[in-house]
Amino acid sequence: MKAILIGIFSAIFFSVTFILNRSMELEGGSWVWSASLRFMFMLPMLLVIVGYKRNVKPVIQHLKKQPVPWLVWSTIGFGLFYAPITFATIFGPGWLVAATFQITIIAGSLLVPFLNKKAKQRIPVQSIFISLIILSGVFVMQLEHASSVSLTSVLLCVVPLIISAFAYPLGNRKMMQLVNGNLNTFQRILGMTIASMPFWIILSIYGIIAHSTPNTSQLLQTFIVAVSSGIIATVLFFYATELVNHDNRKLAAVEATQSGEVVFALFGELFLLSAPLPSFISFIGMALVIVGLILHSVISALGNRKNKKTLYHMA
Repeated sequence: MKAILIGIFSAIFFSVTFILNRSMELEGGSWVWSASLRFMFMLPMLLVIVGYKRNVKPVIQHLKKQPVPWLVWSTIGFGLFYAPITFATIFGPGWLVAATFQITIIAGSLLVPFLNKKAKQRIPVQSIFISLIILSGVFVMQLEHASSVSLTSVLLCVVPLIISAFAYPLGNRKMMQLVNGNLNTFQRILGMTIASMPFWIILSIYGIIAHSTPNTSQLLQTFIVAVSSGIIATVLFFYATELVNHDNRKLAAVEATQSGEVVFALFGELFLLSAPLPSFISFIGMALVIVGLILHSVISALGNRKNKKTLYHMA
């Protein structure tokens, strides 16, 4: 339950991403700067946080020992995760982007056998069925909006988010395997931010050529996103996944808590961006998401209780 609660809190802070990215898009800001500036702001903050306890040196040493895996998986886990999300905000509101991104729930479970070949672990089928309840709620919420936009807009919103949905758990889990407990959460995020920086620099060069420089409002909003989503939410989520790293069912449950981003993003847009009130159908979708979250929490708790009883009888 602890990991589940931490995951829900991370979803609250992650929802800031979808709200402010949509805000910047409506104000005419470029998706390129919304993406790259977040990680450029994150880097000095992480250096201060990790450097405060003098833990930067182990990160640099780890990067030097395995530079290619760090570069590849950090670019996937951060670059191919976040750049498509900001691009998708051009073609849909924040809550719709957040809703579509919940494909990551299924993606995380489908990746299990490919990331744990030695242990021959199976796809947690029960978690996938419960995740389908959450996804059904997600698709119900976006149904009304999807019926009012062009097919091109739908594809340009959905396809990047499918890439993002698979890139995030893939990059996160591969980095967990690479680090193998030798670095703490802050150190791992710092290392991934440093290793993904070539991607963000290249994207920024494109941004200068194609979209000029960002305005003051976009600088401020990306800074807020960097603190809220980039630091607070990412640390909470990574910490939650590390708590249940060796239990695929619980890991899938933690990843499912990110469905809460849909609800939080929707209400954030209502209050901050004066978005229209959702229809009754959308509220049904949110109810399905909440039911799915509760089911994941209950099954996780029952799993813990069963394991404890087994250990007790073995003793």
